Amino acid sequence: MTRRYFGTDGIRGRANGVITPDLAMRVGMAAGILFRNGRHRHRVIIGKDTRLSGYMIENALVAGFTSVGMDVLVTGPIPTPAIAMLTRSMRCDLGVMISASHNQYDDNGIKLFGPDGYKLADETEVQIEALMDQDLSARLAGSADLGRASRVDGVRDRYIEFAKRTLPKNLSLSGLRVVVDGANGAGYRVAPEALWELGAEVFRIGDEPDGFNINREVGSTDVAALKGKVHECRADIGIALDGDADRVIIVDEHAEIIDGDQLMAVVATSWKEQNLLARDGIVASVMSNLGLERYLNGIGLELARSRVGDRYVVEHMRAHGYNVGGEQSGHIILSDFTTTGDGLVAALQVLAVVRRMSRPVSEVCHLFDPVPQVLRNFRYNGGQPLEDDRVKRAIAEATTKLDGSGRLVIRPSGTEPVIRVMGEGDNAALVEAVVNDIVDSLSKAA
Repeated sequence: MTRRYFGTDGIRGRANGVITPDLAMRVGMAAGILFRNGRHRHRVIIGKDTRLSGYMIENALVAGFTSVGMDVLVTGPIPTPAIAMLTRSMRCDLGVMISASHNQYDDNGIKLFGPDGYKLADETEVQIEALMDQDLSARLAGSADLGRASRVDGVRDRYIEFAKRTLPKNLSLSGLRVVVDGANGAGYRVAPEALWELGAEVFRIGDEPDGFNINREVGSTDVAALKGKVHECRADIGIALDGDADRVIIVDEHAEIIDGDQLMAVVATSWKEQNLLARDGIVASVMSNLGLERYLNGIGLELARSRVGDRYVVEHMRAHGYNVGGEQSGHIILSDFTTTGDGLVAALQVLAVVRRMSRPVSEVCHLFDPVPQVLRNFRYNGGQPLEDDRVKRAIAEATTKLDGSGRLVIRPSGTEPVIRVMGEGDNAALVEAVVNDIVDSLSKAA
């Protein structure tokens, strides 16, 4: 299935390069037409993160949706999972999040959610793309049927209350010292406010967005500042969100990183003990560490693997009845509560385990030793390097060398011109060598 605009997580690219006002308006028109079913007043809710280009894209989307007769509710900066939740709770026909997630400010993106709060299926995105490339002038609303746009207030408070209600009643975080890194992004206000309301002593970083500094030396992809703040404040835990707050990375009281694999292990173990797992296992992508799989097998749980991308994790969860899933990068999906990755909700679930066990985060959140894993990102300018015979030979030779003692995953990124090469196994030197060989072959082929 070839798609022109959509990648693994909506449409993403350089603002005013790939993501232009014209493209955003056509997305609004096409998606509005596709989801305009029935005679009721149709409406869409639009959120965004803190990028400067969000203003431009928001207005263009509003123009597109209202031109085909959809009413628009605009929220301002708010996390992606909040938009997913509000789409359902406010009975919207569509939800839209303007964000490029963990990318720098000069990129932006458009993520679409259906009325059920789930990201749209590939097939639906293909239908939207087909409409985007058509002349839609004959399908615009009449003058009396144009949509209306308004700003909706109180949505941050609604999301905070929703997140807090995912915890057991009467659970308090009183006495915990928590550093929250909002990535200068969509969660910069709601996450620290929720934690403070639950009783924690909160220290903030990454909470001064200016349109340009989202994810810049802060957030889940750059935790150096978070580590420093945890040491400085003698905190019990550090929590780092990404730009749209749908994923989280934690550091413990020693400022050691706890990735999504460890967080899934914590939740899976806790929920197994409480008989909360819908199935005896969880879902993770092919990038999750072999150590996680071995740990889960050791406690009687399976690890089902999906394609990379939280939407594909969710699809596998829904298709096979799992209620816990996620990615090593920190997308944690707990389908008892959410329809997409939610960094704040995941962090709260981990804090609930920490509180219940009354043990340091370093002990609670280190349940297995990861197998040595090497990940290299190869950026290319065009063409299809993976089709080169030299690259195919290098991959085949690497697979033979690992000979069942490890795993190899080579895949093109769905959001940028990058090929990701991951190898893992018990022999760290061998893994490093085979990954380097593949990257070297890619360099020669490019």
